[in-house]
Amino acid sequence: MITVVIPTIGRPTLAATLAALDPRTEVIVVDDRPDEIIDPLPEPPAGGPPPAGAASVPSDHDVLGALRAGGGRVRVLRSGGRGPAAARNTGWRAAGTPWVVFLDDDVVPEPGWDKAVRADLEDLPADVGGSQGRIEVPLPADRRPTDAERNTAGLATAEWITADMAYRRAALERTGGFDERFPRAYREDADLALRVRAAGYRLVRGERTTRHPVRDDGFWASVRFQRGNADDALMRRVHGPAWRAALGGAPGRLRRHALVTGAGLLAVGAGLAGRRGAAAAAGAVWALLTAEFAWARIAPGPRTAEEIRRMAVTSVAIPPAACAHRLRGEIRVRR
Repeated sequence: MITVVIPTIGRPTLAATLAALDPRTEVIVVDDRPDEIIDPLPEPPAGGPPPAGAASVPSDHDVLGALRAGGGRVRVLRSGGRGPAAARNTGWRAAGTPWVVFLDDDVVPEPGWDKAVRADLEDLPADVGGSQGRIEVPLPADRRPTDAERNTAGLATAEWITADMAYRRAALERTGGFDERFPRAYREDADLALRVRAAGYRLVRGERTTRHPVRDDGFWASVRFQRGNADDALMRRVHGPAWRAALGGAPGRLRRHALVTGAGLLAVGAGLAGRRGAAAAAGAVWALLTAEFAWARIAPGPRTAEEIRRMAVTSVAIPPAACAHRLRGEIRVRR
């Protein structure tokens, strides 16, 4: 009845995802690492040393270990490093079941998930094209969550995300699946959901539960996340200016980021032109808006010295990064 499709870039979390699935469930893992960086390494013996050459591509062994944990019912395909949209398309097109369930390679389905997903899907009417699982994000109980943890926690209320999303194969065939112009794990799932609904299908929420642990992506993760603004340009181009409202999302901060960035550029330009009064005024506006943004991120968090430092530094970098990526996206979609 179902095939589970999991795109991966070799993260070791894949092992926990596969281990949580029933051995009888058909699984397709799509390895989306670029072909040129994947050596045809033999599987290392359990408990033994890695073979020669392994140090150059250690993630190969993470993938091999995960697939050992997954057992013989796991098929592995490759999509050549073209992004998660292309990887998921590779997976569902190779599946022969009426339903395809997409999971990310860093989630952990709860015990009984396989039975629960079948219960979610078996009696759905033909006009239902997709069913989303319930996402739980474990947060610390002894302190307030950090900015990164709050961002991940937002997945619990997000609409139609592929952390755990089942689609009727007929709906995927009718819409063509994921739009491969989305190059990263951002907006490609929202785009598909809007197109499936535009094709006349309904999307519903099921009762199955999947945990999405919070991972530490580093000091600059929130700045790297701004790359998604380029994909927002494509969403606007494809679905119109009301696409956020169609997904039940809140307005973004791009206009405020543009105001902050403009004030900063004006301060620098006026200073270089010798217009000290204008530079001071624009600089004051930039500082005030940047401080407001930083405090909006600091106030709900644990307010540790490290978290405050991270929020202060990245709050300076995020507005210009967001604007630059959005400009890049607008140029790209107009081509």
